[in-house]
Amino acid sequence: MAALSFELQHGVEQGKARAGKISTDHGEILTPIFMPVGTVGSVKAVTQPQLKQEIKAQIILGNTYHLYLRPTTAVLEAAGGVHKFMGWENPILTDSGGYQVFSLAQNRKIQEEGVVFQSHIDGSRHLFTPENVMDIQRSIGADIIMAFDECPPYPSEYAYAKKSMDLTHRWLSRCFTRFNETDGKYGYTQNLFPIVQGSTFPDLRKASCEFIASQNATGNAIGGLSVGEPEHMMYELTDLCTDNLPYEKPRYLMGVGTPWNILECISLGIDMFDCVMPTRNGRNGMLFTTKGVINIKNKKWALDFSAIDDGLPAESSNYYTKAYLRHLFVGNEILGLQIASLQNLSFYLWLVGEARKHILAGDFIAWKSEMLPLIKQRL
Repeated sequence: MAALSFELQHGVEQGKARAGKISTDHGEILTPIFMPVGTVGSVKAVTQPQLKQEIKAQIILGNTYHLYLRPTTAVLEAAGGVHKFMGWENPILTDSGGYQVFSLAQNRKIQEEGVVFQSHIDGSRHLFTPENVMDIQRSIGADIIMAFDECPPYPSEYAYAKKSMDLTHRWLSRCFTRFNETDGKYGYTQNLFPIVQGSTFPDLRKASCEFIASQNATGNAIGGLSVGEPEHMMYELTDLCTDNLPYEKPRYLMGVGTPWNILECISLGIDMFDCVMPTRNGRNGMLFTTKGVINIKNKKWALDFSAIDDGLPAESSNYYTKAYLRHLFVGNEILGLQIASLQNLSFYLWLVGEARKHILAGDFIAWKSEMLPLIKQRL
């Protein structure tokens, strides 16, 4: 067993864009990487063999709040951890549940000890503290676990954002204390990532980065972005954060975002991404492709018998045509949701894979300039 390690591999200076390799006890992750969101131990409408063989996912994300409520830590411990429970042998990251708890604005109370909240399932009351969130994530058994933080809303007043950041920092110290006095339960190493907060205020973001960097964690995350702020602000704050986080540690931008957000943030020095957008938008008929964005429900695709996205490798969703996929959506067939989710996740993983290739080749900046207008256009 060994703690997570990160090796930077790019040989040609490409601004701040990086290619690297994260090593965990469940395997290697080549960065930059996108992590499909498997909130409750399931990436919606996609099977684990599809994730591995078709989408080429290297790591997936689960959520502490949801897994704690259902199936519960007792079930996960009896199964031998979340990897065995869901039949996934590759790395897993768990979000601490902070974002989910704070999105329940009507059903939670924040205090120094932690957060009291009501379950969205049955209304039962629960308390999350930095300590028991570490314990819960030990029971879940992910390779990378996240600190318990408060995610302030956008917009926030400066005074609230500072108070929230200071609370996140105090909670982080408690997370590390509990993490360091406990062991993993399943015979492999877990790694705790702290989370930068500070809302949209540059001085708070810089101060948070400096505090997070002082913890000397194996990797670091940036939270509280892509919560409604303008895109240019997200990029400016990401740029500031990567300037102030350790160069030699992986950087994870939480909850971001569109394919163009991801390319821009790779150029700002981000290594890891996750977002529900590819699966959620896919289930609503929005496809991300190598040629642009498609609303597959539109009548214009009814007689289009071309592949969904001929820019992707043949093993992905290109077995099917646009006309057939539109037919499935119009008829409310479950298969349509699966094909659309496969397409979007395959595209996201292809995109970060291509970005990595071009970083290593030394032409990432030129390639990104060509790709951005293509993938943003509406077809």
